[in-house]
Amino acid sequence: MTGVSLSFNLDEKGKGRLSVDLQRLVIAGWTGRDQAAVEKHIRELEELGIARPASTPIYYRVAASRVTTHPVIEVSGDDSSGEVEFFLLRHAGVLYVGVGSDHTDRKAETIGVSLSKQMCEKPVAPALWEFSSVEPHWDQLVLRSWVWEDGKRVLYQEGNVTAMRSPQDLMSRFGSGGLEDGTMMFCGTLAAKGGIRPAGRFEIELTDPVRAQSLRHGYDIVTLPVAG
Repeated sequence: MTGVSLSFNLDEKGKGRLSVDLQRLVIAGWTGRDQAAVEKHIRELEELGIARPASTPIYYRVAASRVTTHPVIEVSGDDSSGEVEFFLLRHAGVLYVGVGSDHTDRKAETIGVSLSKQMCEKPVAPALWEFSSVEPHWDQLVLRSWVWEDGKRVLYQEGNVTAMRSPQDLMSRFGSGGLEDGTMMFCGTLAAKGGIRPAGRFEIELTDPVRAQSLRHGYDIVTLPVAG
């Protein structure tokens, strides 16, 4: 099995380091708690030619080597965009939470969602929290993302983690044993303000207002030419 070695700070201030041998990446889709809203969005996408998922939620498998903490990614053409998500990571028996971007090729998404998920790197913030430190007040955590457009930082997504199913629910639906060591699971995203669109830079944040802490990351998107 091919994976990737990653190094994380154990909080946003760099107090301690964690080296992770990541072996499996799972992208959980259609994770919204409001099933009526999920169904409405599925129908909207069907009208655009994107196939209905086989189940909700659905768990896509993606190469673990796609995960990166690098501040730059390269993509083919200008049809990709990011989306902020919290992720869960099991390492040495401990469950951690972090924030990442399920950067996806939208043109390829109309052909096949699994294909589109595999085409782009998945940038993640280089810091983690132990899940136990936020579990008691989980529902108060907030996700945000920004895009840079015309030299300005524009709020792109914002919402509470309660928009998605709880971590315990998502893990139990994935498998009765939860997450195996060496597994990372992205857990769903929020609607984009102003619609899904590409940008030259994407920034993400997971904020804990109770502890007054945030996990943050930003990355630039380099667009490679499509020759034909």
